[in-house]
Amino acid sequence: MTRLFNNPAAFADEALEGFVAAHRRLVRRVSGGVVRATAPAPGQVAVVVGGGSGHYPAFSGLVGQGLAHGAAVGNVFASPSAQQVRQVARAAQTGGGVLLAFGNYAGDVLHFGQAAERLTAEGIPCATLAVTDDVSSAAAGESEKRRGVAGDLAVFKTAAAAAEAGLPLAEVVRLAKLANARTRSFGIAFSGCTLPGADDPLFTVPDGRMAVGLGIHGEPGLAERPVPSADEAAELLVSTLLGELPDGVGSPRGQRAGVILNGLGSVKYEELFVVYRRVARLLAEAGVETVDPEVGELVTSFDMAGVSLTLFWLTDELEPLWTAPADAAAYRKGTVAPGAAAEPSAAASADTELAEDAAVPEDFAVPQSSEPSRAAARTVLAALGAIETTIRAHAEELGRIDAVAGDGDHGIGMRRGSEAAHAAGRRALERGAGAGTLLHHAADAWADRAGGTSGALWGVILRALGTALGDTERPDAPTVSLGVDAAADGVMRLGKAETGDKTMVDALVPFADALSDAVGGGAPLAAAWDTAATAADAAATATAELLPRLGRARPHAEKSLGTPDAGAVSLALIVRAVHGALAGNGAVGTTPDTASEPASEPTADTTARKG
Repeated sequence: MTRLFNNPAAFADEALEGFVAAHRRLVRRVSGGVVRATAPAPGQVAVVVGGGSGHYPAFSGLVGQGLAHGAAVGNVFASPSAQQVRQVARAAQTGGGVLLAFGNYAGDVLHFGQAAERLTAEGIPCATLAVTDDVSSAAAGESEKRRGVAGDLAVFKTAAAAAEAGLPLAEVVRLAKLANARTRSFGIAFSGCTLPGADDPLFTVPDGRMAVGLGIHGEPGLAERPVPSADEAAELLVSTLLGELPDGVGSPRGQRAGVILNGLGSVKYEELFVVYRRVARLLAEAGVETVDPEVGELVTSFDMAGVSLTLFWLTDELEPLWTAPADAAAYRKGTVAPGAAAEPSAAASADTELAEDAAVPEDFAVPQSSEPSRAAARTVLAALGAIETTIRAHAEELGRIDAVAGDGDHGIGMRRGSEAAHAAGRRALERGAGAGTLLHHAADAWADRAGGTSGALWGVILRALGTALGDTERPDAPTVSLGVDAAADGVMRLGKAETGDKTMVDALVPFADALSDAVGGGAPLAAAWDTAATAADAAATATAELLPRLGRARPHAEKSLGTPDAGAVSLALIVRAVHGALAGNGAVGTTPDTASEPASEPTADTTARKG
């Protein structure tokens, strides 16, 4: 288990702070992550990688000469926000464009994609690449659905070496895509990992058994088998990967391959070497020549006891990129000439200056607002305070629900997001913001601090409500209902989810529909919201009987039967907490931290039990 931590919600930030303090020769801190401490050549393509914390040395440990130019670092097992990715990319780029590379997870695809759009709009050429090497996460015919695991290293290394050689963005992207298409990984595990502050691991494996085909976020394996000997483990890993060769590799005989035998956290180096002894022999017997094999911890999952094997099938143009020198905190190869210390531009320094909440600066101007809207803003702040209190109380249980078939990070992410939104809302109100502006600032703060899919979606929800409420009028029930409808539409558009997919949408749409019906029937807002919150609670409970069709839980669909969706449960908890503020329980105009929660509020425990 993870034993050394302070506040679990601050673990990722504190770990990154300590990493930078230990490696100042190689990296420097910017808002959102780290960039090289040495200066790349002007006009060189910047390769910016990233993902959630908990996988060291991925992703910060791979920043350095010959490897990544920067890494955007998210919360534990959660993607960095689009704002974080943009800030790191702006600090890393030197005029040659940016390649954003990341594992193929919904939150990463969403946030890195949004960042690429913003960078392109700002005049910085940008491309994205999602790594899809894990053969256990989707069938060969659906490789675009596969997740990125230890094969990240092969793709990142290829792209970075191509950039270091001075190739233009289009060529760097082409070679990175080629590397991704020729990389395959497969893993096994003997125990799950435990997140900071959690008492139990995300999944367990019975004594004497191993999980086959696990994910690096603690996603359970797809099957179980008896614990093998080291040689038997090697045989399973090699035979699985030789059973699916990339296009263009007709037979393993005569091929050259980069090899990565990766420890996932608590399998030690000596054990890995025992396994690799057999891996090397099996590959040689199959006629494969190994090139610069890597054995060690390269993409981990906290304390997970597991190991994965990656085969990177080389070509004449890929091999020199795989073997090129590199100097990063956790990955060194060959000899790299010492680089000059970077001199960040004034624009980059201003854009990436560290702050408690980079999405909402401490000093900002707010649009003019009316007194009725400012009064509504006080109610909104009370609601944000009630949300924070509710999420803090249920964060651990939300994580437990999420861990049944996912990665268990939902509670931590929601806590970070709700805390940031409440703080940003308070700052906005202090500067005279109306309801719309306050919600817009809260939306940006939630998305930026939480990261992950849920962070982006709650940013969409709060922003849609803020746009509907505006800064001039005191909102009435029809206006709020229209804002909720817009929020539901925005979530479905951005997240690509529909009702029945076992996501937040399965509670959000019934909530929006029930609110619209009640308001249309003439009910005042508090009463209509109460009715809609009850509908959301029932809908969240009903997700226990659904099979997930999207996200990390999809490969483990059967495991989630009987357990509701964590995103749907958290939405039901939140809308019930908001009802307290609307009904007067959240004492409009008083300090929200002291607002009482409504007695009828459901708990994550009881919602889960209903499922």
